[in-house]
Amino acid sequence: MSLYSLLGALEIGLIFSLVALGVLISFRILNFPDLTVDGSFPLGGAVAATLIAGGHDPFLATVCAMLAGGAAGFITGWLNVRLKIMDLLASILMMIALYSVNLRVMGAPNIPLISEATVFTMLQPAWLPDYVLRPLVLLVIVIIAKFGLDWFFASQYGLALRATGANPRMARAQGIHTGRATLTGMFISNALVGLAGALFAQTQGGSDISMGIGTIVIGLAAVIIGDSILPARRLTLMTLAAVLGAILYRFVIALALNSDMIGLKAQDLNLVTAVLVTIALVLPATRKKLFGRKGGKKI
Repeated sequence: MSLYSLLGALEIGLIFSLVALGVLISFRILNFPDLTVDGSFPLGGAVAATLIAGGHDPFLATVCAMLAGGAAGFITGWLNVRLKIMDLLASILMMIALYSVNLRVMGAPNIPLISEATVFTMLQPAWLPDYVLRPLVLLVIVIIAKFGLDWFFASQYGLALRATGANPRMARAQGIHTGRATLTGMFISNALVGLAGALFAQTQGGSDISMGIGTIVIGLAAVIIGDSILPARRLTLMTLAAVLGAILYRFVIALALNSDMIGLKAQDLNLVTAVLVTIALVLPATRKKLFGRKGGKKI
């Protein structure tokens, strides 16, 4: 692969690192199967693209997209906590509703940003190529998000949120308002996904109604791959594993699709994803069997 392709894979991998962090919060920390991601990702892109195309500041547009994604996650949590709708069904309902919401926000199936100023063009110095600047800016954003989450979940309220996902009954017995904690966690999770959608739209030159299809699969793949290469119980390592998993996932995808020997094409993306996730799921069990046999021989 060329340097341009490598930096492009890194760029997309860093964007989906934010998605992976969001999925980590909902699936691993809150134990909440959240499919809202497939709707909040394009919602972030739709809000950012609409505001930027309307002449608003790109930084303000990105913050608004982040808040819009968080609001979508909050509503999903509210459907579950207040209306007692099953968590998976609540997220499916929200994901379906967001398809229409995104069309309403954009007013069209897509909004181009080819000639519009974005966060990246406003930060770009004249001497630095855009394909180098974008990964650098995204790396800074991901680092801030990762360490911000580490700090938050080490705080008293963050520990209460983690206790809510680990054992809700015990958390309530300790005086923790588990419903409020769930709403907060879902807001943070989808706010990160909305931020990723806004940045994705600005790097790809526009927002499209179909850009969120399969986002939850990519996020889960990143979390699973990261957990396979860096299994850990400490939260700081779990967030690091999610980031590394997303980056590794994109590099493997780019390598597979750019390899002439394998003969894969762009339409094989979902197939490659399925194979990667399968390998990531089987790898821990295989590793345990191998190490278990070796240990048995020594004894």
